[in-house]
Amino acid sequence: MSDIRTLALQCRDAAQQLGQLSTQARSALLMSMADALDADAGVILAANEVDLQIAHDKGVGTAMLDRLALNPSRLAGVANALREVAGLPDPVGEITRDYVRPNGIRVQKVRVPLGVIAMIYEARPNVTADAAALCIKAGNGVILRGGSEAIHSNTAIAASLKRALREAGIADAALTLVEDLRRETMLELLQLNDLIDLAIPRGGEGLIRFVAEHARVPVIKHYKGVCHLFVDDSADLQLALDLLVDGKVSRPAACNSLETLLVHADVAPRFLPLAAAALRQRGVELRGDAATQALVADVLPATQDDYAAEYLDLILAVRVVDSLPAAIAHIQQYTSDHTEVIATGTAAHAEQFMHALRSAVVMVNASSRFSDGGELGLGAEIGISTTRLHSYGPMGLEALTVERFVVRGEGQVRG
Repeated sequence: MSDIRTLALQCRDAAQQLGQLSTQARSALLMSMADALDADAGVILAANEVDLQIAHDKGVGTAMLDRLALNPSRLAGVANALREVAGLPDPVGEITRDYVRPNGIRVQKVRVPLGVIAMIYEARPNVTADAAALCIKAGNGVILRGGSEAIHSNTAIAASLKRALREAGIADAALTLVEDLRRETMLELLQLNDLIDLAIPRGGEGLIRFVAEHARVPVIKHYKGVCHLFVDDSADLQLALDLLVDGKVSRPAACNSLETLLVHADVAPRFLPLAAAALRQRGVELRGDAATQALVADVLPATQDDYAAEYLDLILAVRVVDSLPAAIAHIQQYTSDHTEVIATGTAAHAEQFMHALRSAVVMVNASSRFSDGGELGLGAEIGISTTRLHSYGPMGLEALTVERFVVRGEGQVRG
C-alpha cells in the first residue's frame, strides 16, 4: 500500500471520530488549536524565516514573499481566526427540511460532514490553519498539501495543531499534512476517489487546472475572476464611480477585483472622463474599444484577449455598449462565472441583469469586493466555487457538509 493511501485511510478513520463530537467539543478543540499556535509562535516564525530565506535566494518576487511571510501580528491573526471559526454556528446536524408524508413517515434533511477534504494550495501558510479549522469545525478530516515554498512554515503550524488534537483524545491523522511534495504523490492523492470526498485547490489558474484535469474525486474550483461592472443609463454616476474605484483599486490582486468596465453609450460621454481621471490618479492603465478611445485620450486599444483577461493588476478593460442586453451579451461571452455588478437606478434593469446571468455572485449597486465569505456573512471562507456542484460562490462551513435524508417511521412498509 502506498504511503499516501495509508495517510488517507488514517485520515478517514479519524474523520469518523471527529464527526461524532458535539458542537461544544469541536469548538473547544479549535480554541485549543489557537492556543497552541500562540504557544509555538517562536518555533513557527523561525520556520517561516527559513522559507523566506530560501525563497529570497531563489529570486522569488516581492508579492510572493509577502504572501509567504509571517510575523508576530500575522500569526496572532491566524490564531484569532481559529477562535472566530470556533464561535461560528455549527452546520452539522442542522435540519433543513422536515415534513410528514401521507403514510405517516417523517422525512427530514439533515446536514452531515462531507468526510475527508483534500486542500491543495500554494504559498500562504495561513491556509494550513484556516483550512484545518473550517474542515474540523464541520466534522471533516483534512489532508493538506501545501507548496514547497512554505513547507517549513506549514510543517510547524501543522505540528502545533496536531498536538492539540492528540491532547483532546482525537487521532491526529484528522489533520494530515503531506510532506512528500513530489507531483506523483499529489497525482496519486487525486485518484483516491474511495477515500477523498472533495478536493479544493487554492492558488493560481495553473494549479487549479492541473488538479481539475487529473482528479478522479470531485473538485471545487474557480479558474479565474473576470469580474464586470456595467454602468446602466439610469445609474447614479457618483455611485458607479465609487463602485469602480473600490472594485479595481482597493485590492487589484484579489479574484473579486474588477477587470472589465462596461458603460451604456448614453452616459459614457459623462462617465468615462470622470472614471479615467479617477483611475489614472491611482495608477490604473486603461484598455478600451474605439468608442472609449474617442471619449478618453491615451487609452490603449483593447483586444479580445483583454476582455477575457484576469489581470490581477492595475489594468482595466473598458467597452461602451448600446444597451443592457448588449452588456449582458458581452458578459455571457467573457464571464468566468465569478462576480458581476450592475450600477443602475432602475429596478427592472437590475432584475433583468440578475436573471440573465448565471455567475456565482450578482450584485446591484454594491462593490464586487463584497464577493467574499466573510463579507457575505459566512464568517469564514475556505474557497470560492464557480463549479455548479453542491456549493456555488464563496464557501463557508455549510459547503463542507451535505444534506442527507433521515426517515422516521412506525413500521410502515411500502407493500
